[in-house]
Amino acid sequence: MPTVSYEHLYGLAVAIYEAAGASTETAQTVARHQVGANLAGHDSHGIQLLPTYIQRIDRGHIQPRMDPVVIRETPTTIFVNGQWAFGPVVSEFTMKRCIVKAREVGVAVGVVREQSHVGRLADYPLMAVREGFISIMTCDSGQSAKAVAPFGGRAARLGTNPICIAFPSELLGPVFIDMATSAVAAGKLQLYRTRKQRIPEGWLVEQDGKPATDPAAFYERGAVMLPLGGPEGHKGYGLSFAVETLASLLPGLGFGIDPQGRHNDGSFMLVVDPANFQPLANFKAQVTAFVEYLKDTPPAEGFTEVLYPGELEYRTEQRRRAEGIPVEEDTWERVAAIARRFDLNGLGAFKP
Repeated sequence: MPTVSYEHLYGLAVAIYEAAGASTETAQTVARHQVGANLAGHDSHGIQLLPTYIQRIDRGHIQPRMDPVVIRETPTTIFVNGQWAFGPVVSEFTMKRCIVKAREVGVAVGVVREQSHVGRLADYPLMAVREGFISIMTCDSGQSAKAVAPFGGRAARLGTNPICIAFPSELLGPVFIDMATSAVAAGKLQLYRTRKQRIPEGWLVEQDGKPATDPAAFYERGAVMLPLGGPEGHKGYGLSFAVETLASLLPGLGFGIDPQGRHNDGSFMLVVDPANFQPLANFKAQVTAFVEYLKDTPPAEGFTEVLYPGELEYRTEQRRRAEGIPVEEDTWERVAAIARRFDLNGLGAFKP
């Protein structure tokens, strides 16, 4: 498995997106989010998605030169049409405006429709956290093909419907939870498939209702994902329902499946200024003390320590910045093939 530095992987992604028609600024934004996901250990949302994004540009599903527009705006809300631009570009645009509003009036809500895949969800609430705010974001894929069965079912009716909640603190690493409401993110299944690894029971169910442990079952036999929670999957199902209502129904994307529909990441963003309730420094100190209290918990059998939400990603990022990012052979070959397609003769400079 090749190990590639952040700088080389980022440079290659920027060059490819520019060659595919994006402006330098847009290419840098998308590459920063994509390779940043690799840094944090979320390889499912990293460079392995580059071939998919290029394919969507080829089909016209991503418009690399389009800019988002505001449909409607109030002092506390903003409704954005992404015009099928890159999801990271649209989501940054919306979150920046939510931060400005929250700074002025204490709270802001943003809703987005008609944008491409946003990538790793945590990137956007963490923008608000760096400015001293609390933030929540949910996301849904509109009426594109579904992958998750509702609790008790065996046919796909829902997206993976992720949610992220993030808090400011005094810690070096950010405090946040970023998770799919399905038992597994779609990109992680592809990662297991690429690595030729079996998956745990409870992630997939075959069309006949039996559990599947081969990730290929999802791509080749019509298996579907299950909601988060295993035997308590009604909890993940309920969360998924809430996410889809906020991120798809609220912006008017509807529900169900449109056979002609393209990937359409509807989003809901909330930004709250904790200074409305107590001084920011006090709140950050309280979150930090809470983390330290939890980390002081004696570890259970099989664990060496208790981690706070987001700590694993922070540690992974520090390690991968120093040691490089592992990239699966199959992913590397597909990215290299795209670089050759665009006649990027400097590919050799990016070899691991």
